[in-house]
Amino acid sequence: ADGAPGSLLATAGAMRAARLLLAWALLHPTASQQCHPSSPGGVLRFTDRHAEIQVPALHRVPSSLDPLYGLVRRCLDLIQQNPLPTELLRTALNDPGSVRMSQVVQYELGYVVCAAVALLFTVAVPVVGMCFCYCRSRRRCGGRLRAHRRSLGCRRRCLLACLSFNSLIILISVTCAFVTSQWVKGQMEPGLAAVPSTLRTLRQHLANVLQGVQMVVDKFEVPRKQIISDLGGKHGVGQHLELAPGLDDVLTVARCLAGLSRSVGVSIHAQLKAMTYAALVDLQDRAGDLQTSLHHLQILHRTARALAAARAELEPALRERRRRVVALLDDPRCTSCASVLGRAQGLELGADYSKVPSVEKVLQTLAGLPRSDFAEMIRQANGTFNSIPELAVERMAQVIQDLRGDLARTAEKVQSIADSFPLPDYTRPVSEALVKAEEQSQPYLREVERFERYRWIAGTVLCSIILLILLCNVTGMALGAYGLSKREDPSDYECRGEAGAKFLLVGVGLAFLFSWLLILLVFATFLVGGNIQTLVCRNWVNQEIYKFIDTPGNLPPSMNLTRQLNLRRDSNLSSTYRECKSGAGLWEVLQLDRSYDLDEHLKTPKYTADFQKRLGDFMVNLGDVRLLRSEGRQDLETFARSGVDEVDYGRFQEEMKNPVVQTSLPGLARNLEGLQKMQRNSTVAGWLAAEARALWHMQNSTVQSQEALVAKLGESVQFLSRLALHLKERVKRTLATTASVEARLPMQAQQILRQELGCFTRKELRYFAQYLNWVGQTLREDVASCQPLATALDNGRVILCDRIADPWNAFWFSLGCCTFFLIPNIIFAVRLTKHFRPIRNRLM
Repeated sequence: ADGAPGSLLATAGAMRAARLLLAWALLHPTASQQCHPSSPGGVLRFTDRHAEIQVPALHRVPSSLDPLYGLVRRCLDLIQQNPLPTELLRTALNDPGSVRMSQVVQYELGYVVCAAVALLFTVAVPVVGMCFCYCRSRRRCGGRLRAHRRSLGCRRRCLLACLSFNSLIILISVTCAFVTSQWVKGQMEPGLAAVPSTLRTLRQHLANVLQGVQMVVDKFEVPRKQIISDLGGKHGVGQHLELAPGLDDVLTVARCLAGLSRSVGVSIHAQLKAMTYAALVDLQDRAGDLQTSLHHLQILHRTARALAAARAELEPALRERRRRVVALLDDPRCTSCASVLGRAQGLELGADYSKVPSVEKVLQTLAGLPRSDFAEMIRQANGTFNSIPELAVERMAQVIQDLRGDLARTAEKVQSIADSFPLPDYTRPVSEALVKAEEQSQPYLREVERFERYRWIAGTVLCSIILLILLCNVTGMALGAYGLSKREDPSDYECRGEAGAKFLLVGVGLAFLFSWLLILLVFATFLVGGNIQTLVCRNWVNQEIYKFIDTPGNLPPSMNLTRQLNLRRDSNLSSTYRECKSGAGLWEVLQLDRSYDLDEHLKTPKYTADFQKRLGDFMVNLGDVRLLRSEGRQDLETFARSGVDEVDYGRFQEEMKNPVVQTSLPGLARNLEGLQKMQRNSTVAGWLAAEARALWHMQNSTVQSQEALVAKLGESVQFLSRLALHLKERVKRTLATTASVEARLPMQAQQILRQELGCFTRKELRYFAQYLNWVGQTLREDVASCQPLATALDNGRVILCDRIADPWNAFWFSLGCCTFFLIPNIIFAVRLTKHFRPIRNRLM
């Protein structure tokens, strides 16, 4: 019996520790896993192949010479006002021998007129030059003035100004000719190289389509790895989830790193934790009530017996002490003792604990309880519940393995997209046409390159000669003007003026000598560049070329682009160009949509049916947790009917209201000590002092110990009286709650399992859908796109028209300006030479 209280206290301490742990878990709930259809973590990232298969687009680069280019184009529009000669081109392409020269002349009438002007210039200027040489040999042209007149100074200044202005115009024109010639040379080489390069890029694009399709199919590895990661996970986050500080963080990390099985277990644990822990806490409270009640009942029983025995021992001693004090106070020698006599006569025992109800019967009923270890029982139930995540990993291992096998079979189904893609039969004609175009273009490109080299050499030489003519002009005018300023008499000979005149005549001679070469170069480049601009570029920009190609019969059968490119019968080059430019797919342009239904091959259920069915049919029991064993249930039922709540605790409380002794022993002792001081008789004073000491001894040795027992009894009575009010109701509720939780755990765990598997299924199906949508978009817009074809055509127009034809035409226009302004240059220079030489006859 002596060891029982210590055992009860130890058990109660363990129960309190477990209770604190359960209370902490309830105050720190873990959020349950939820399905988030659009969570950022559910978005897959695929490699974009767009940059690998696209032809880089070229654009017109703004230039400071754009005003000159616009002026030249307007001049060419004025020269060639005829539209695209469809009839002439149709005849030339289908039956070249039947082309009549009159048709060509009629279309090229503007160029014929320009040719006539160039021919006239070529013949007339050299003839005039020879005549001038003959006159010079006869001293009739470029000689000296015959007489001095007052108006000569004004005429001389006017000629100087005209020649200077004319030279400035020629200088600006030759500068533009130099710049545009270099520009043409700089653009011609990369432009010519871009033709075979673009054709090879297009062929490579077509050849890479199948490779691109395979690469797109191989990207199934992205969702496959993600799904395998979700299925398998990593098991490095604790092998057993214990209730400890930071549990919510542990569960969150475990859910992130673990696979499907652990995630399901963690979610079941998190969502059922509040209900389970509440039941365990309630059970913990009832077990604690049983332990504490048994402890307080034992205290109550022992304390009541001890108080009754102490009262029996105190009663004779107190009676004797009252008799002695009353006799002493009643002695006539005791001065002023009558006032304390009444108090001394009331010195009697108070509370009688032999009258309180006995709890021995209750203790007999509870004897041997608890027969079960509630602390161990709760610890085991808690451990079993916390092991649900590990149990889920163990019981779902086989289905995880089966799902991985389903993924491997799905990868084989995805491979069928690449295996059945019917591109080779459609891209082969296009590739052959591109190869043929590349081979046939090589000789023409070499000829163009050779012609351009000759043109650049001739242009550079003739521009240099024009600069030499300008140098002669500037030197001649400078020397002539300086000689005039130094000459005092107009008839005097001055060497510097004579040298200036000779420089001007050298420039005139160079102009006569090379003008016909200049006009031939101008006309040759004009004829080529002008026709490229008016026949090709202008009609390319306004789509007239496409309309000509689209019109049936314009092209010979060997040049039927619709058949060679395997276009739809109801389409043409213009519509195909617009579709390709807008990003249409090759299967649409090449009729692939009629033989291969891409959308049908990309339907999600075709690849996810087995995966989805396996998850839908999976069943497993994860909620079988025993909270209360039969021994514990019997202990609680015995506790409820033990009669603890039937004890009359009010009787205990009524007795505790009475003191141990009716009269306060310390108060009576102090009264006796006060009377002692008032006594004249020392004997009586000694007796009073002795009685006071005896009362203090009785108070300290006997009454105080009984009062301590009464206080201890009061604590137990207070606890038991509070517990008795709701004991049976609480025990009944605890037993019902425990049984209900034990019954609900398997059902709710199964329900959460279905929810989690449904959430997981939807999440993985989104991965499949993302991948298949990406496959469709990539095959339509990137891998199987014909946009590079349209970009190649646009690049050809930019290279030919914007980067070559514009500076080419600006070159002959600038050089033509120089050539035609040489005529006034000759006139002004010849007339000015006379003013730099001495006058023959001076007239006043």
